[in-house]
Amino acid sequence: MPNVDRLLRYGVSGGLSALTHFTVGLAGIGLGLPPVSASTAGFAASVAVSYLLQRTWVFRSGTAHTSTAPRFLAVTAAALALNTTVLWIGAELLGAPYPTTQAVALVLIPVVNYLLNSRWTFT
Repeated sequence: MPNVDRLLRYGVSGGLSALTHFTVGLAGIGLGLPPVSASTAGFAASVAVSYLLQRTWVFRSGTAHTSTAPRFLAVTAAALALNTTVLWIGAELLGAPYPTTQAVALVLIPVVNYLLNSRWTFT
C-alpha cells in the first residue's frame, strides 16, 4: 500500500514546482526576456525546487547528492521524453486535440516520476 502522507507531500511539491515555473517565467517576461527564455528559466528553477523538496521533504532521503542529483535529472529527462512521445503520438499521429493529449501526458508523468524517484532516485 502506498504511503498516503508521502503521496500528499509529493502532490504539494509538484504544485510548488509548477508555481515556481510559472512565477519565474512571469518575472522573466517582466524583465524583458522572450517567452521561451523566460519559460526555460522557470523550468530550471522548478527543477531545483522539485529536487530539493523531494529529496528533503517528500522522500526524506539521506543519500548523497552525487547519487541522487544525476538520477533525478535522468528522471526529469525521461519525463520530458514521455511528454514529447505522448504528444507526438496523440496529436500528430492520431490527430487528437492538444488539450486531450496533454491531459493524458499530465496524468502519466507524475505517476512515472513518483515511481522512478521513490524506487531509484532517492533510495
